[in-house]
Amino acid sequence: MIRYDPHVWRSTFFAIRGSMVQVIALRSVYVTLVAAALTAVHFFVFPLSIANITNVHGIVSTAMGLLLVFRTNASYDRWWEGRKLWGAIVNTCRNMARSAVVHLSDTPERLERVMRLVRAFPPAATHLLRNKQWSAPELFSAEDSTRQLARSHPPLAICTALSEQFKDAHRQKQVSDIVFTSLDADCHNLVDHIGACERIHKTPIPFAYVVHLRRGLVIYCATLPLALVGTLGWWNLLVVYLVSYILFGIEEIGVEIEDPFGDDENDLPLEQISEGIDRNVRAFEEKHH
Repeated sequence: MIRYDPHVWRSTFFAIRGSMVQVIALRSVYVTLVAAALTAVHFFVFPLSIANITNVHGIVSTAMGLLLVFRTNASYDRWWEGRKLWGAIVNTCRNMARSAVVHLSDTPERLERVMRLVRAFPPAATHLLRNKQWSAPELFSAEDSTRQLARSHPPLAICTALSEQFKDAHRQKQVSDIVFTSLDADCHNLVDHIGACERIHKTPIPFAYVVHLRRGLVIYCATLPLALVGTLGWWNLLVVYLVSYILFGIEEIGVEIEDPFGDDENDLPLEQISEGIDRNVRAFEEKHH
């Protein structure tokens, strides 16, 4: 995710990185070429200027605006929900580490394993959401029952291993019933959070909506000369390019933030969040030692 100062216009107005200008500009050029062909036909073959077509485009522009607003809002809701879920992951990992340091201090080996598992959860979740392989052989021994699960769903395997540690500590009277319930609830919450992230990651905006919106955008922008060529002449191509650049940009923003867990420039900084959790957990360990 790109960090920037919202008060400095210069750094954002002229920004190229993260603005998707390369993709938008090229698409706008394609649409403008179609508009140029229609304009050439108007001037050199037969007139294409249609009476009252401006009113039709005005009506269609309202519908296109509503479709684009819905698309962008839906994508931003997904982006913001993803950020809230990772904020919850941060808090849950901190709480689990804090409780473990306090209640498992008499069993250093168990505490060390719990802390390693807590630190491993964020990078495991990051790799899962980015469809990348993740493995930490030092976390699961060959005879560990969760080793096989770790190959298909590492975050779930980590939570399972944590629950086993807490259950064993409870069985050996190292933690009370209330503490065990609280620690296991943290594991439950982590599973819920990663499951909600997977829901966002694996469920794109409905295909029919995207297809209809894109077709509508292309048809609307490419036929603008029919409404403008009579008054603007060849200058209508500049208007077509600017209008298509703005509209395609709004649509592309929705595409960019629809899945906030990737490694694009506008996606969530999962590595930085994971590193923050790792520092917090290590700080608890250092304080304990």
